Amino acid sequence: MSNEGVPPAHQDQPQLMILLGWFVIFGCAALALSILIADFVVPDHDWIADTISDLGAGRFEFIVDIGLYTYSAAVLSAALLAAHVHMGDRGWSIGILALLVFGLTVFLIGARNEYGDADSDGWVIHKYLVYALGAAVATIAFAMAKGLRRADDRYSYALQGFGALWVVGALVFFFLPNDIDGLYERGLGVLASGILITLAIFFIRRGHALGR
Repeated sequence: MSNEGVPPAHQDQPQLMILLGWFVIFGCAALALSILIADFVVPDHDWIADTISDLGAGRFEFIVDIGLYTYSAAVLSAALLAAHVHMGDRGWSIGILALLVFGLTVFLIGARNEYGDADSDGWVIHKYLVYALGAAVATIAFAMAKGLRRADDRYSYALQGFGALWVVGALVFFFLPNDIDGLYERGLGVLASGILITLAIFFIRRGHALGR
């Protein structure tokens, strides 16, 4: 059988890398914007004390849900990009799986309206999803750092820095007083988005370099 016209097994697509890279950044911005809007729209919401989860229940839950679903799609786009631009070690593959877990977990958090309204009908899974999310984000940061070092040490250092802050911050979160939960959780969200944006910048720049 002739292989004429069949593309190579591995062929980078610069335009795909740039497009999805920008979508990852867009997804991070969309979630941040949805939270900011909900902070002002949801009645009696204290953004310092109340968690983001509290915004995902009740009359205005759709605002944050839109942000969560967009963010989930952005994380899954990062996983697709990482699989397309595989940096060649087992850690990178583990990072891809962690991105999938991260993206699906965010989707389930948005889909399960059990948080923020004391809903206990059926199997309450929110806290388990949060644990999975925490582990996935840490895994992404440290598992993919070595692969990024092959491109530029700065990407690797950024990922490890965000990862270290995430691990310490996530552990401290469980010991904080409840009256600053919301503010602290938003800080953790910035760290998670920092990891995604670092990956996105790598993919975008790689796409531009290959497209020249």
